[in-house]
Amino acid sequence: MPSIRIPACFMRGGSSKGVFFTAAELPAAHAEWDPLFLSVIGSPDPYGRQLNGMGGGVSSLSKAAVISASLREEADLDFTFAQVAVGEALVDYSSNCGNLSSAVAPFALERGLIRLEDGPASVRIFNTNTNKVLIAHFEVSGGRAVETGTFAIPGVSGSGAPIRLEFLDPAGAGTGRLFPSGNLKDRIVAEDGRAFEATLLDVGNPCVFVDAAAFGRTGNEMIRELESDTALMTLLEDLRRKAAVLMGLAEDESAAPSAVPKIAIVGAPLPAKDLAGNAIDPAAADLAVRMLSMENVHRVLPLTGAMCSAVASRIPGTVPADLARQADGDVRLANPSGILPIGTDVSLDGAPTVRSVTVIRTARLLMTGEVVLPS
Repeated sequence: MPSIRIPACFMRGGSSKGVFFTAAELPAAHAEWDPLFLSVIGSPDPYGRQLNGMGGGVSSLSKAAVISASLREEADLDFTFAQVAVGEALVDYSSNCGNLSSAVAPFALERGLIRLEDGPASVRIFNTNTNKVLIAHFEVSGGRAVETGTFAIPGVSGSGAPIRLEFLDPAGAGTGRLFPSGNLKDRIVAEDGRAFEATLLDVGNPCVFVDAAAFGRTGNEMIRELESDTALMTLLEDLRRKAAVLMGLAEDESAAPSAVPKIAIVGAPLPAKDLAGNAIDPAAADLAVRMLSMENVHRVLPLTGAMCSAVASRIPGTVPADLARQADGDVRLANPSGILPIGTDVSLDGAPTVRSVTVIRTARLLMTGEVVLPS
């Protein structure tokens, strides 16, 4: 029988890649999306390489996005993010992807969902996963987003044109509350009986932060040092699932979503090397973060996780704030691929309020055409 062909674009957004679709070219029934995305990306793959699809074997390269023109007054585009698991038949819609958000407006221009005049542009994007609005600010030339430029971001070779993402009112994206448990810190007791102090925060996506020293770590380790420690990885997943219950994301640990909450170990920045072998100057960073995504240590930082880390470091009494250097300007996060600056607008007048979080990304159209599925 003939194969099934669906128009799509393969795009890099920030430090992630994914396959982008227009909603009109997918089945109307969302129940049919999961098997389609699994086939396109190449999951489940017990070999962990996704050679039979478009994925790249890690969570940041195993993603799909669905875009449509928005009927909402507050937005120009609607964006649904799908996180595809590598080793199991699972598609998770519980969170947004901040990195892929940078490619949404360029994709919409490429596919004619919106039209913009040349020059500076701002596009309002409604994320259906979190019911939050973000604004993408970028340059347009010839009716398309400008891609070439001199701006470089950690974890991505080369440079591109800056895309400034402004996440409006990002608190409570997954739980409805900045502090889902109502506490600056919570005590989580692991299965082995050990107790850990953690901050549970929801900005962009729900996240859990624990002092790396509680595990005999610094938060500056190389990825392989952490992932090869199976006992540590198992413990962090245990704590993450227990935190999901405390945050109201699941009734019990077995029902915890795979994508959220994300869990991170944090510490004061120390001399380290990034994945490219470059030195990371601890004086140029405010906080060291190693964050897990889909049970893997993220190669950079999930952008929403970086947003949450930056905001947490600005609120006294949280685990990250206890360890972070307090400086003017952006919060600079040391991670496995370098240093990521995040702009925060946080009010501490009364109960903490997060007005917005801003970050600069780049994006690139890698391929446009059709994905081919077995009939």
